[in-house]
Amino acid sequence: QGQLVESGGGLVQPGGSLRLSCAASGMFIGIITMAWYRQAPGKQRELVASINSGSITDYLWSVKGRFAISRDNAVNTLYLQMYNLKPEDTAVYFCNTARESLPWGQGTQVTVSS
Repeated sequence: QGQLVESGGGLVQPGGSLRLSCAASGMFIGIITMAWYRQAPGKQRELVASINSGSITDYLWSVKGRFAISRDNAVNTLYLQMYNLKPEDTAVYFCNTARESLPWGQGTQVTVSS
C-alpha cells in the first residue's frame, strides 16, 4: 500500500505563507485525484483542495484565492502553497487520495497566530 509523509507546517502570523509537501511512495500520484485535508481540534476533517490527473483543481470556498494545490509527478510529491493565512486555517494538514483510500500519515501542523 502507499505511504504519505506530510511536511512544511509551522507557526506563522496572520497574513503569512507556508508551502506544504506530501511525499508519496508505493503509488503514482499522477494518475489519481489527490487532495489536501485538514482537521482542527474538536472538529471533523474537511477537504481543502484537490487536483485530478488532468490538473483540474477544486478548493474549499474559504481558501479560494489563497491556497494553490499542485504536484510534481517526477518526484511523486503533492504541494499546497498557502498565502494570506488566517487563524481559521489553524489545523493539522493531511494529504490523501480524493477517495481517502490510503492510510493517513502523521500530518503537519499549521498554526496561524499573532
